[in-house]
Amino acid sequence: MSAALGLFRLQQVDSRMDVIRARMGEIRQILENDAEVRQAKARAEKTDSAHQAALQALKRAEVEVQKQKVKIEQSESHLYSGSVKNPKELQDLQNEVAALKRYLVTLEDRQLEAMLEEEEAAQVNQATKDKLEKIQARLAKQYQSLTEEQDSLNKDMERLEAERQAALSPLEASLLATYDDLRKQRRGLAVAEVSEGACAACGATLTASQNQSARSTAQIYNCPTCGRILFSN
Repeated sequence: MSAALGLFRLQQVDSRMDVIRARMGEIRQILENDAEVRQAKARAEKTDSAHQAALQALKRAEVEVQKQKVKIEQSESHLYSGSVKNPKELQDLQNEVAALKRYLVTLEDRQLEAMLEEEEAAQVNQATKDKLEKIQARLAKQYQSLTEEQDSLNKDMERLEAERQAALSPLEASLLATYDDLRKQRRGLAVAEVSEGACAACGATLTASQNQSARSTAQIYNCPTCGRILFSN
């Protein structure tokens, strides 16, 4: 087996492993990035706090209305009890009851406003909770799928690692050093196939003698343009 063929086979394995590593990196990043969930949780917590505040405001409004009704009831009870005989006191008491009833209307308006605000806050809060649950359900399904893919890719890497070791065994250390240097310099692609008389990596057209050199089994030949090792069938 020629050195170029051995390096080409090694390159094929390494290229597949590079693709798998890149995909595994993407999966790891997705699985570790919970920004979407954290943002949805933060929104749900914020709307929940707003709803609780609106609920407390409604309860206070209800208490104020109830207190006012009690005051009116007490004042009317005193007014109609017959215990007050003085006309001036009766008039003052009637005026007091009237004033209490007018203020009751104001308090009931506030209660109604608080009720509407609480209902709106509850709806918004429920909507954000529903959205959070949908996001969690969608991501749980996605994470399960990604985890399964991750397991499959790990098995592929184990198989390719065995193939790589087999491809490495017949190659000389000096060739491997050259190959590793080119991999670093050429974005992982150290060996390029000759396709239709040209370097498949950079597209440079080869002369007849260069094509012949690329076919040689005695030595490796580098593309005169990109410097990659050329392999030709």
